Amino acid sequence: MKILQIVSSFPPAYSYGGALQVAYNISKELVRLGHQVTVYSTDVLDRDHRYNHIDYPEYLDGIRIYRFKNISNRLASLYHISCAPGIAYALNRDSKNYDLLHCHEYRSFEAIMMHHYAKKYCIPYIVQAHGAVLPVFGKQWLKKIFDAIWGNNILKDASKLIALTKTEAEQYQIRGVPENKIVIIPNGIDKLPHYEPDAKGMFKRLYDIPSNFQVILYLGRLHKSKGIDLLIESFAETKKTLQNVKLVIIGPDDGFKDTLIHLIDRYQIKKDVLLLNFISENEKFSAFFDADVFVTPRFSGFPITFLEACACGTPIITTTNGDDLGWIDNNVGFVVDYDKYQLHDKINEILTNESLKKKFGDEGKKLIIDRFNWVKIVSDIERTYEKISE
Repeated sequence: MKILQIVSSFPPAYSYGGALQVAYNISKELVRLGHQVTVYSTDVLDRDHRYNHIDYPEYLDGIRIYRFKNISNRLASLYHISCAPGIAYALNRDSKNYDLLHCHEYRSFEAIMMHHYAKKYCIPYIVQAHGAVLPVFGKQWLKKIFDAIWGNNILKDASKLIALTKTEAEQYQIRGVPENKIVIIPNGIDKLPHYEPDAKGMFKRLYDIPSNFQVILYLGRLHKSKGIDLLIESFAETKKTLQNVKLVIIGPDDGFKDTLIHLIDRYQIKKDVLLLNFISENEKFSAFFDADVFVTPRFSGFPITFLEACACGTPIITTTNGDDLGWIDNNVGFVVDYDKYQLHDKINEILTNESLKKKFGDEGKKLIIDRFNWVKIVSDIERTYEKISE
């Protein structure tokens, strides 16, 4: 099949979240299965830089990539509003040459153009919202306006919609999508060499964390929707009973960093918290290996970081203030109510129970091998593509 993936950012623009990693891994595996895959994306890289490449198109792992110029890097990085007019021209010219279009992050200019030309040329398309089905968290009024003008029709006219979880499937139905159009396919992860714990202790050495200290890790965007403030409050409780413990928060600022710094100062735990903006991929996985527990208090969709933690044998704690991931609780970690004391209790339980920590870690590694590998997941996506094309 000839498949076009449409996503507003693409590797190496890793500061833009998990959707780009998913689009990349799906595309890479589809190429391995013999499909011709093209990606339309924008030239965003990070807050201060655009991606420049001398080849056009660019090829990565057999994927043909076109990156179109965004009208404003500032809008894309600070407000997650991408607009690359060149995509409209390319879709008008070439979309009829593809068997199927797969659109990620449907609240975007790229999705509007994809919908228009898919309808014009009768090309089937799939939407994958990546946890952003309902207009919640920031800029709700803008999202509601977008949905009223474009979003509702983008969802309604899709041949299929991929939900990451049962919760997301229900959210599509709330938006009026028939149940028979929805397929639940989770995210996955590669079992890559850098997941092997040959660098155990490297992160602690790099950031001068004593080897006998335990590490509580958060990794992701610093946004108010993530509940990082609750993690800091629960960590302040943990410090009352455990001394040799460090909270490590890693991620690009998404408008919430100053609030977190103020909270850290308020609880007088500045020396106990390491706040990092950006680290390399190798450093990221060394942080997972050296972490004793990975905590994400609130989320939507299916965070890749949960799978990365499992692959590194790191237990997970999250809360009920997120989508339903039934495989976490009492299997690879805990799911608690959105309460700082409950979060504190379960953090302490893992930090003070070595056998429990090992059990969760071992189960996490097994889960990645058995259930959340890209080979299995993309085979499900491929079957979905084939049903649409029949």
